[in-house]
Amino acid sequence: MVTAGDDFVEMEVRVAATPETVFSFFTDPAKMVLWKGVDAALDSRPGGIYRVNVTGRDTASGEYVEVVPYSRVVISWGWEDSPIPPGSTRVEVDFIPDGDGTIVRLRHSGLRGEGLQQHELGWEHYLPRLALAAAGRDAGPDPWVGSDMGR
Repeated sequence: MVTAGDDFVEMEVRVAATPETVFSFFTDPAKMVLWKGVDAALDSRPGGIYRVNVTGRDTASGEYVEVVPYSRVVISWGWEDSPIPPGSTRVEVDFIPDGDGTIVRLRHSGLRGEGLQQHELGWEHYLPRLALAAAGRDAGPDPWVGSDMGR
């Protein structure tokens, strides 16, 4: 499910894993790169660094704003060397128990124009990869690594 507004994109994906498991894919660098990125430096506490080299040349950067174990993560977000500077937008992720799985609700706000469209495509690409990885499956090689796909 995708919802877009004037300055945000919101998406949901159901993951066949517990909130505890899915939460770790947003806070553990080794798990992050199973679904998004080639390298990650994460310090998942309020004020801690969030830095993910997503494609081998495009690096998302910001900091953790809010971390509620197994329930919610909020990250300030942007791109190094980009018109959307590090920390200039906000990614809010809620982990909602759903039977034996988890609904991941992601809202990325503070986006405008082309940036809104690019991030909608980006999250549409990466959230299904999260669903695979967090469920213990191989998300496979990311076709955006080393390409212009994410731009």
